[in-house]
Amino acid sequence: MVPARTLTLLVAALLLAACNRSAEPSAAQLAAKAKAAAEFAASEQAWRDQRRAELTRPDGWTSLVGLHWLDPGTHRVGSAADNGIRLLLGPAHLGVFSVRDGKARFVADAAVTVDGAPSKGGTLRSDADAGGPSVIAFDDGKGLATVIARGGRLALRVKHADADSRTHFGGLEYWPGGPQWRVQARFLPHPPGKTLPITNIIGTTDEIPNPGVVEFSRNGTPYRLEALDEGEGTLFLVFADRTSGHGSYGAGRFLDAPMPDAQGRLVLDFNRAYNPPCAFTPFATCPLPPPENRLDLRVEAGEKAYRKPAASTKDA
Repeated sequence: MVPARTLTLLVAALLLAACNRSAEPSAAQLAAKAKAAAEFAASEQAWRDQRRAELTRPDGWTSLVGLHWLDPGTHRVGSAADNGIRLLLGPAHLGVFSVRDGKARFVADAAVTVDGAPSKGGTLRSDADAGGPSVIAFDDGKGLATVIARGGRLALRVKHADADSRTHFGGLEYWPGGPQWRVQARFLPHPPGKTLPITNIIGTTDEIPNPGVVEFSRNGTPYRLEALDEGEGTLFLVFADRTSGHGSYGAGRFLDAPMPDAQGRLVLDFNRAYNPPCAFTPFATCPLPPPENRLDLRVEAGEKAYRKPAASTKDA
């Protein structure tokens, strides 16, 4: 006869073994988990491939070669040394820009097109105009010049497909991230018409539409990000976090988020946090994170700081 104590221990061991067997994932569960991981990896890789392609297009952000202020008066522009504004790339004498009453005019000294048609020049639209900026193309379309308005001043933004920052692009690096950085969030709207003062990297400040704030939690701690609306049909988040300057770009990162549903719900995918153009070129005018968007949190997801290849470090 088996002693009662021994029988009790035997039953407990059998029950424990049964529990352990039931806790083990089934083949179907393992397959589902593997499928989800593969789908996540494929989705992230597709987004990263598109991100790189957009950055390195012939007219992408890495093609920037100049940002030149156009103060009232006349400015001769070209790559030759006798120009008042000297281009890094382009014809020796592109033409003459003149600014009066907040408008820029252009007279060409080289073969150019304006908005796709051969032209000798004329009055130019800036990026503040409803139709967007006039586009001056030169060097058989490899070079592009547009007028932008910043802080009450006009500037000439110049791109070129042969820019060193494009032809020697060093690639993108990412934090480990993962599905856990796809965070459920809630949108709280502000009163209609609210704006938020946003300072950019060149020191000017603009009032940007600020439709609401996004709230989310991480490991039980609540966080808030003020959202901007740039007319793209998404919420635009400019934020800094504890990785900024410590593995991430020091001046913060950007994140595009979908508009909330009828209940104010949305998902913030920090795996798709990306660097502003200023991380790749000194000729961009990037918004900086407002004080409200400086997170006391290490966001170890999304793009890391850009590292220029050795061929481009002379421009650092």
